[in-house]
Amino acid sequence: MTNEFIFSHVDHTLLKAAATWEEIRKLCEEAERYHMASVCIPSSFVKMVREEFQSLTICTVVGFPLGNCSTEAKVQEAMTAISDGADEIDMVIHIGALKAGNLTYVTGEIAEMKAAVEDHILKVIVETCYLTEKEKIDACRCVTEGGADYIKTSTGFGGKGATLEDVKLFRKYVGKDVKIKAAGGIHTKEEMEAYLEAGASRIGASGAIKALLG
Repeated sequence: MTNEFIFSHVDHTLLKAAATWEEIRKLCEEAERYHMASVCIPSSFVKMVREEFQSLTICTVVGFPLGNCSTEAKVQEAMTAISDGADEIDMVIHIGALKAGNLTYVTGEIAEMKAAVEDHILKVIVETCYLTEKEKIDACRCVTEGGADYIKTSTGFGGKGATLEDVKLFRKYVGKDVKIKAAGGIHTKEEMEAYLEAGASRIGASGAIKALLG
């Protein structure tokens, strides 16, 4: 795979608590230079990025990183981000509800979020490091039935990030119209290639430039 092809599938990411506007601006300049799929940034920076980088696809996170706030809070956060100029929303599911077997709640929350964001892309982070295989399969069902555009492996803030096994499992059980985003702990070109070959359509990474260009 060429570097250009890989870059076009990368959500160039900076979600650290201490991220500054200058660091976010640098991230955006890099994403423009290398034609990346999007920048994935905290929602507080969305309006400034939209004003300065009008051509960029802006992704932001909702209910991040724990996912256990109310559905109403997630919807409001997403709507505000879209009003500020976000194109894509990466939301975290209520992990505890999934683990408790309350699939109706998880599916319903995803459906509410999709209804709220309408034609904007909704990616659903299921945080695989906390889930059993059965729970991962249940998550695929919830994401599919909830009408989301993507299932995403990880926040990058849990105990473990993406694995190839999880991407392959998702590909087997998620609906045919649901894409996959692998995120967390992806550091090399070889890893990025492997995830794309396994069925991921997006890679969430903060170190793609170093990985591909040295």
